[in-house]
Amino acid sequence: MTTAAQTATIETKSEQKNGTTGTTGTAGGTGRSTQGGATTVSGGSAGVAEPAATRGRTSIADVVVVKIAGMAAREIPGVYDMGGGLSRTIGAVRDRVPGGRPNVGRGVKVEVGERQTAIDLDLVVEYGVPIADLARDVRENVIDAVERISGLEVVEVNITVNDVHLPDEEDPERPAEARVE
Repeated sequence: MTTAAQTATIETKSEQKNGTTGTTGTAGGTGRSTQGGATTVSGGSAGVAEPAATRGRTSIADVVVVKIAGMAAREIPGVYDMGGGLSRTIGAVRDRVPGGRPNVGRGVKVEVGERQTAIDLDLVVEYGVPIADLARDVRENVIDAVERISGLEVVEVNITVNDVHLPDEEDPERPAEARVE
């Protein structure tokens, strides 16, 4: 029979032998580590005597948080587009290329730590939408989605409003209507 202290030592030696890195916890513990732009969320210990749910590691890449935040921000009514002027222009061209996919991460920057993340968003809002209310709704939705899906704690969501889309502005994704028939 092993004690809790012996179990922790065995787990550490097992991980060192397998060549893995990161933080180790005992059964039921939680540890996270960062490897090459990805956050590793560890479920606990290794070994056949441990519950299946605690065996192994889960890694979350930064791009995952970017996509979650981008999708959550776009869900809010009043967000017309995301990104600065140049990134929107390049994105519009890229979207028109056959086989191209829309970039849900455009206008999103993240910094991911061991247990926390910070998110920066660049938005274009619809004219007439109260920006303070929109920013609050976007912030709440992004925090909820990222924390629920990734398990990371969101410490801040910084929002920059780069532009306001006016109703009479031409949409680059839609062809201009003919003035005469």
